[in-house]
Amino acid sequence: MSIVYGPVPSWRLGRSLGIDLLPGRGKTCCFGCVYCQLGVTTNPTVERAEFVKLDILARELAAVKGVPADYATFSGTGEPTLASNLGEAIELARAILGLPVAVLTNSALISREDVREELAKADVVVAKLDAPDERLFRLINRPLGSITLEGVIEGLRRFHSCYRGKFALQMMFMLENKNAAPEMARIAARLDPDEVQVNTPLRPCAVAPLSAKEIAAIRESFAGLNVHTAYEATRPEVEPIDARETLRRRPGSVGEPEAFPDHSRKG
Repeated sequence: MSIVYGPVPSWRLGRSLGIDLLPGRGKTCCFGCVYCQLGVTTNPTVERAEFVKLDILARELAAVKGVPADYATFSGTGEPTLASNLGEAIELARAILGLPVAVLTNSALISREDVREELAKADVVVAKLDAPDERLFRLINRPLGSITLEGVIEGLRRFHSCYRGKFALQMMFMLENKNAAPEMARIAARLDPDEVQVNTPLRPCAVAPLSAKEIAAIRESFAGLNVHTAYEATRPEVEPIDARETLRRRPGSVGEPEAFPDHSRKG
């Protein structure tokens, strides 16, 4: 298997069967987020292209049909919306697997109408927003080219205005933006997602996570919204179809459960 991996235990999606439409070596992305578990963006780009042919994807999906999973999730070693055939791939996955389909996106290309139209085919879209202003956006997400926070927020607004599936907003908190939680909560309230996922870097990466106490304090800023946090969630037990390929996309997700208190610093 080079495209389909997992299932992985997801605090957001339960047993998540991963689909990677950018399966080449290294990370293909339009961001260089400081907290990314995959490390440096080795293939930086903002250009959409076909990285995986649909007939190859169909063969791998057919081979894992019946694997116990709650969602088929487009994620992996890069930003899924860079795949120009994402919309067709979503429909193919749903048809073959009979599972609801989720997409985890960094929101970098959400300002594009074609991207919004393809994302709208998914049952669940989890979109990232980590900063309330351009300075923190560039510090944390390190976007390529002409991507701006203003464009991302407007794209998210337009997407949610016509999307009929479940729209979740994921916000990753760390030392650099923890004091910006009230501003980020105000942006979230304007976007009015079905769910806000308050996260912190709990997998091995270059950034230290916030403690459970710090995340609980941040959660208070989001009063009135449907909020879930990484520390409150539980993860199901799973048996990956290929441990090596799963670990390549999700370091720390196979073989040992993530013990939240052990990964958090005191605060």
